[in-house]
Parts: sequence; structure tokens; C-alpha cells
Amino acid sequence: MLKILIYTALLPEAQPLINFLKLKQDYSVQNLPQGNKLYNDEDDKYLLIISGIGKENCQKSLEFVYENFEIEKAINIGIAGCSDGSVKIGTTFCTNKLLFGINFASITTVDVPLETDENLESLLVDAEAKYFEETSKKYCNDIYTFKVVSDYIEDDTKKDSFIIDLIQNSLDKLKKHL
Repeated sequence: MLKILIYTALLPEAQPLINFLKLKQDYSVQNLPQGNKLYNDEDDKYLLIISGIGKENCQKSLEFVYENFEIEKAINIGIAGCSDGSVKIGTTFCTNKLLFGINFASITTVDVPLETDENLESLLVDAEAKYFEETSKKYCNDIYTFKVVSDYIEDDTKKDSFIIDLIQNSLDKLKKHL
């Protein structure tokens, strides 16, 4: 059965989606990459995976999903740093498609957190978008990357509740694309 994949790096990014879509953690899946969590819904329409931060975690979790499930649409939802201090924290962007009612911006994916936006040529920065899109394009044609601005390229850890609130507040814009 074809599924809609929702990919996040962090549980706080996923929590509002888990609640909204009434997803339950699936403990029955064999050989899930270490540290990953998998969720699905009663109707078997959605599959949500949480991978952990960064390239290796992203690629491993997505390869696992695409090798074990039939995916018709892949969606990455997460937080991103922003190089423009005039962009409001909590602003939602799609970084790979022009969509009505959602801001569009370019994104740079980095393997090490930036200390400054001095050489950054995009508005947004994160740790997975590029790898999500590269891996997903091998298996799926309908791909969306949504990012919610969480900071202005500051290297400080965000509280889980702050991340949950950011994603929760963006759900109205995102739900028609789920």
C-alpha cells in the first residue's frame, strides 16, 4: 500500500504531527536503524520516521524506509536557522517548490553548525534538507521540504517545547500538503 512519508530529525519536530495525525509508534518493524523511531496511523496512510540529526542519520533512515515501504509522497518537516533577522521566528517556508500560501526560500544544508552567516548564500540553513531530497529523488517524485525558522544562525540548543510550538503553529499552513 502506498504511503505518505513524513521525515523529521527530532522528536519535538514530529510531536505535533504525531498528535495531529493520531500516529502510534510501531515497535514491530525489524532492523530499524539504531536511534530511529517509526510511527504510523490506523489507516496505514502515513509513515513518520525520526532519524536524528545530520547526513548519516538522514540517509540511513530514508534508505531503510524506501527499501521496506512503498512511498507515494515524501515530506521533510523541521526547523532551520535564518540569515535574515527581519524574518519572523516561526515563519514557514517550502524550500523546493513554489506553493500557494507558503513562503519559498533557498536552503543550505551543513554538516557542522554555522557560527556566522557570513558566507551563506541562502536564506535558510539546516542539517538534513539536501540529503532528504537527494535520497528521496531516487525513489519518489512527489517531494516537499518544509522548514520553520527557529533562530538566526545561533549555535544554541533549542528547548523541546519551543520546537514543538514552532511546528504546531505551522500546522495550519502544512496540513493541506500532508
